[in-house]
Formats: sequence, C-alpha cells, structure tokens
Amino acid sequence: MPNLSIKEVPEEIAEALRQRAARNHRSLQGELMAILHEAIRPAPASPPGDERKLEGRRGTRTIEDLARESRVLYPEPVRGGPLAVDIVRADRDSR
Repeated sequence: MPNLSIKEVPEEIAEALRQRAARNHRSLQGELMAILHEAIRPAPASPPGDERKLEGRRGTRTIEDLARESRVLYPEPVRGGPLAVDIVRADRDSR
C-alpha cells in the first residue's frame, strides 16, 4: 500500500486535525484516512433539470427539496384544523 506524506504543515492545522481526531475517537492516521475517503466520494446525482451544485455537502436538502417532497406526500392542504394564531392566543390568554 502506498504511503503519502505532507510536509511543512502549519502547527495550527496539525493541532486542529488532532482535536478533530480526538472528537471522532480516531487516531490522527484514522482521521486523515476518513477525510480522504470523504474527499473522493462521488457527488450525489442531481435530478434531471436540477443544475445546482451540492458543493461537497452531504445529508443536506434545500427548502425547495423539502417543499417538493411535502407536495408529493401531501398533495392536498389540510383543512379544518386549528389555526396557529388561535393556538398562540389561547396559550397566551391562559397565563
């Protein structure tokens, strides 16, 4: 297996990596390997027509994505439920 080496790493970066490794219960070597694995992971495919870039973020969805999913799950709005203003008013008046 090949070895990689990074020379002249600034002390503040090395310390930040050591702290990150400790937070993740890894050795420095294990943390660096995890960072490399994340860096080479292919980006998730965007739906057709969606040209946005996720910029390496994983597990994040935009408000547009959430709204689209909500419309699929609940195509019709909920009717007949209590209004938020009435709930807040009742709570406020009960004090």
